[in-house]
Amino acid sequence: MSPSTTVPVLTIDGPSGSGKGTISRRVAETLGWRLLDSGALYRAVGYAAGAEGLDLSDVDAMTRCAQTTKIRFHAAADGSDTRVLVNGHDATDELRTETAGAAASAIASIPSVRQALVDMQLAFRKNPGLVADGRDMGTVIFPDAPFKVFLTASAAERAKRRYKQLKEKGLSVTLATLQREIEARDARDASRTVAPLKPAVDAVFIDTTGMGIEDVVAKVLAVVRP
Repeated sequence: MSPSTTVPVLTIDGPSGSGKGTISRRVAETLGWRLLDSGALYRAVGYAAGAEGLDLSDVDAMTRCAQTTKIRFHAAADGSDTRVLVNGHDATDELRTETAGAAASAIASIPSVRQALVDMQLAFRKNPGLVADGRDMGTVIFPDAPFKVFLTASAAERAKRRYKQLKEKGLSVTLATLQREIEARDARDASRTVAPLKPAVDAVFIDTTGMGIEDVVAKVLAVVRP
């Protein structure tokens, strides 16, 4: 057994808008563990591909992009969300857009892209522990994780949350459009042949519809330290 496999991991999987990012950050801070935002890696590759004008359906081009894109995470000086550098550019805000999310979902269905990012994700497993946020953390990347959670919420609830976030950023969006995009992404993520979105068989299922952040954090922490 390699030393890394003895490091505890909490995987938090779930669909877009289920609260994974917020909950994962809060739980990681409370536990004092490292945080892996796997979705940011896919969004970063999608962003890099867009910057180069690449076709997202071009498997070879996407694979090369995933293999060569330089992605770095660093804490913001003001204590706000972690910043994401893509090929030296701070792309944090761009990665939060629906366009970046759609690009991430599209390239995540390409097996060679997923494989290119596996080692990068595994490298986050270091002491004292890791909270891994994504869609296949408990099923594919860290199947041996001792703690697994699957967060979800209704599509309508997730659209409302996303609408609020984007409006606060001054972006022009409509609730109906967001819900359609979320439902389409759910269907695409769940039906892909490689690492489809689904709960690990040993994951604790938590429906966050109508729940406050503190209540969800408490439920997740109870999985790690009952």
